[in-house]
Amino acid sequence: MQPYTPIFIPGLLCNELLFAKQRAALPQKSQIFDTSRHGSITEMAKAALNECEGLLVPIGLSMGGYVALEIARIAPDRVAGMALLSTNAREDSEGSRMQRLQAIELAKYNGFQGVTRHLMPRLLSKTALADDSLVNDVLAMAADIGRLGFVKQQTAILGRRDQADTLVDFTAPLLVLCGTQDVLTPPPLSAEMANLATDSALCLLDNVGHLSSLEAPEAVTAALQELFKRIG
Repeated sequence: MQPYTPIFIPGLLCNELLFAKQRAALPQKSQIFDTSRHGSITEMAKAALNECEGLLVPIGLSMGGYVALEIARIAPDRVAGMALLSTNAREDSEGSRMQRLQAIELAKYNGFQGVTRHLMPRLLSKTALADDSLVNDVLAMAADIGRLGFVKQQTAILGRRDQADTLVDFTAPLLVLCGTQDVLTPPPLSAEMANLATDSALCLLDNVGHLSSLEAPEAVTAALQELFKRIG
């Protein structure tokens, strides 16, 4: 197996802090991708490919998973394996699209408040909500991405495609991971992705919410290590 570079791709309103513990624990040299600079998922995927030489392993959470799937679609020969965390392969429903458009309009008129404590139950499990340090990390990430980054990210998500065909064609080792308490991308969506791919492993983390890499860092790291073993 040729050497490969794991590239971590954060989700909406998240930065490198989302994967800090995984990157610190893994022996491989890895890269982190900034998802706040580009206005489409395809632009993000192409930029990520340009930041790495040779083979890579995209590791994406939520919106980062959309980017990882787009990387696999446009450059399958560059992908040695992939990890899809707390995400899904479908395009937005009409209801979700309307919510995103409303959020974009609000942000454009300085109504952006990032992630507030009111929204935390959609991101974290009940147990994690009691951890002030964890909650503060989420708030800090959102503040770092800011209003303009949020608008770019939401606009990119609106334009994403359904990636079921990408998963059907994907033959490299795949990890699909999700928390059982994830209300944004619930476990059935992960099972759907795992069932589409040829060489997939489905990992469901009990009592974990949407931001799985923050809530259960050791479990996510262990799952990634297993993926790297499968890659060889």
